[in-house]
Amino acid sequence: MTPPSGKQEETDIALLGGMCLFLSALDYLIPKPLPFMRAGLANLPLLLALDLFSPRSFCLLALIKILGQTFISGTLFSYVFLFSLAGTAVSSAVMYLLRRKLGRWISLAGVGLAGAFTSNAAQLALARLFIFGEGTKYLVPPFLAVGILSGTILGIFAEVFTERSQWAQERRKPSVPLRESGVSQSQPPRKVFFSRTAAFQACGGIMAAVLFLLVSSLVLKGILFAVLWLLTVLVKKKPRMLPMLLFMAGVTACNLFPPYGKVLAALGPFTITLGSLQVGLRKAFTLEGLVLLSKLNVTGNLRFPGRIGRLLGQSLEILEKLKGQKNWLTGKTPVSGLINRLDRLMCNISSDRPL
Repeated sequence: MTPPSGKQEETDIALLGGMCLFLSALDYLIPKPLPFMRAGLANLPLLLALDLFSPRSFCLLALIKILGQTFISGTLFSYVFLFSLAGTAVSSAVMYLLRRKLGRWISLAGVGLAGAFTSNAAQLALARLFIFGEGTKYLVPPFLAVGILSGTILGIFAEVFTERSQWAQERRKPSVPLRESGVSQSQPPRKVFFSRTAAFQACGGIMAAVLFLLVSSLVLKGILFAVLWLLTVLVKKKPRMLPMLLFMAGVTACNLFPPYGKVLAALGPFTITLGSLQVGLRKAFTLEGLVLLSKLNVTGNLRFPGRIGRLLGQSLEILEKLKGQKNWLTGKTPVSGLINRLDRLMCNISSDRPL
């Protein structure tokens, strides 16, 4: 397939980037036991992009997905960003290589399955290293099962979509006229710069995160966590209490394995020891404290300069369009109807026609 022209490619990257962010926001609303556990809906645009972009452009789309998710959720300085970075980077590389090297023998369903499996494996490795310790082994079966199921379903959907979609078929042509690309020829692309205030705020957030990580005292870390929680409430960024408390309880409980130190309580063969409890509480305060710190310091006016900043800004604009067109997700006709509505929406956005 001949790659699309430069401006057409930028439009497609921004469109698929906006879809990544929209599907990621939907994924965030699905109840789940762990904050970093996802159904992987945001991988669908990456699957659609496998046959469209060069390695550089595909990596750029994956980067927009990672950065956009952190801006939307406010988790730039937290463990959630690290999990998103590792999962997306590993799965994107695996999916692209499989599609390029084994495209004749493996379908998008297989590619999606491999991407979901490697993403979950990378995140489980980080979970064992930084969060749950040996207790991670209890998370492996459900975590991988969800990833395998969702990855296969998304891959099948992507396969059917690329076969039936007018938008996808147009991208398979040798070239697409600029007038269809949705990029206005009369107006130059909007440049995006760093806001000085937002940049200083981000630097302050990085330094505060480092200091918070260096605090070893459990009591002091608990006090700092309480201060961060109070500040987020005062600036009207109140965190969701129930998921936060459940996650902190889960982190603490998993770190009770193996037990060491003074025995505080025993429930049959299970013992609660002081050393393990302190480690679990310290990790819980650290992880959720970094999330609170991110919510305080990540603002909507923070943008990256250059091409990545321009495309990220365009993706966020497309996200707002998609949020106003949620009706494409509803309807009585199941998969075929959803494919037609999604295809029509993507064609309209690409050609800059009214939605």
